[in-house]
Amino acid sequence: MTDNRTPHPLRRRLLAGGAGALAAAAFSPGSFAQAASLELPFANGRRNLVAYPEKRPLIVLTSRPPQLETPFEVFNDGLVTPNDAFFVRYHNAGIPTSIDADKHVIKIGGNAAGKPYELTLADLRTQFKPIEYLAVNQCSGNSRGHFAPRVTGGQLSNGAMGNARWVGVALKDVLARAEPKNGAREVTFNGLDLALFGGGDFVKSINMNHAMDGEVMIAYQMNGADIPLLNGYPVKLIVPGYYGTYWVKHLSEIELVDQTFEGFWMKPAYRIPDNDCACVEPGAAPAATRPIGRFNVRSFITSVQDGGRLRAGQSTVVRGIAFDGGQGIREVAYSSDGGQSWRGARLGADMGRYSFREFTFGLTPAKGRHDLRVRAWNRSGQSQPLQALWQPAGYMRNVVESVQITAV
Repeated sequence: MTDNRTPHPLRRRLLAGGAGALAAAAFSPGSFAQAASLELPFANGRRNLVAYPEKRPLIVLTSRPPQLETPFEVFNDGLVTPNDAFFVRYHNAGIPTSIDADKHVIKIGGNAAGKPYELTLADLRTQFKPIEYLAVNQCSGNSRGHFAPRVTGGQLSNGAMGNARWVGVALKDVLARAEPKNGAREVTFNGLDLALFGGGDFVKSINMNHAMDGEVMIAYQMNGADIPLLNGYPVKLIVPGYYGTYWVKHLSEIELVDQTFEGFWMKPAYRIPDNDCACVEPGAAPAATRPIGRFNVRSFITSVQDGGRLRAGQSTVVRGIAFDGGQGIREVAYSSDGGQSWRGARLGADMGRYSFREFTFGLTPAKGRHDLRVRAWNRSGQSQPLQALWQPAGYMRNVVESVQITAV
């Protein structure tokens, strides 16, 4: 396990210039390196590709707050998503533009904490046992732009996800030092970003049992380096298997509380229909809702794009990725005839139950058009629907995808 304590050179320069310098570097039009634009496969899908500080050109949905999507071809380059290609999602426009990691403090308290205290980054690195694992972070609204009928919210394609190796400390060890009271029911998390246009401070919560499971992490390293500023530097909450709304960036405050927390970003925001499918009929409103939680099962072909061409009669290895909320992928099947028949794909190495899992299958296409599909199952037997499920918030899309290719 590496322990890279040297700040990223870009961040060191930006920090040396202070908040104003970083704001100018990060948000002035002249600082952006615009490479190109592209058309995502849904209405009004034209997007620019722009390089923000510490990032290669990414797909820009909004610039303030930054919402940057990973170009999908990145996922064919390997199971670990590079830091400079990792998607970015903020809700509040008041994002930090300069953070001195040596002065950053996490306050641990709340009405169910018997012994409130404060932690520095140096404390995290030296006073607690480090943990490490690969885990996918996926935005709740990943693929929202593909919903039909269309739903409100950021019209993302399939790139608001990424898999990284996280290093940090177990949340349970940090909470234990605060001596939780018997009445502790939930733990809330706040970061340095501020609300400027409504919605309130971005505070999330999880129940006490979840917080103490030993896997929820306060991370200070991502893929062997400091976490990029736009992904939560210097410390980020990692909630493996759960949607990114819980992965609080620039973590600065943790509170143990003795009741259910119902701040805006837990209620009414980030709620899903409270039924088995987390879905409703298109256009309908759910009778009851619950907070969004774990990922459902997903799989994608990565080596061939929709509309791509292959050489007829030539053997090709098709690659892809599958993941779920932590049960682990058990099986992936593929179809080359639009789902009329299915065969088993070959699974790659198991990199951990929260990681992407690679799969491959051989294909020797005859001349003409082919409809490729893949479907994954996890170890609990959960799979993907053949027809897309719908919900008004546009969350949790996991339909079996169709990739149309032509063999010539």
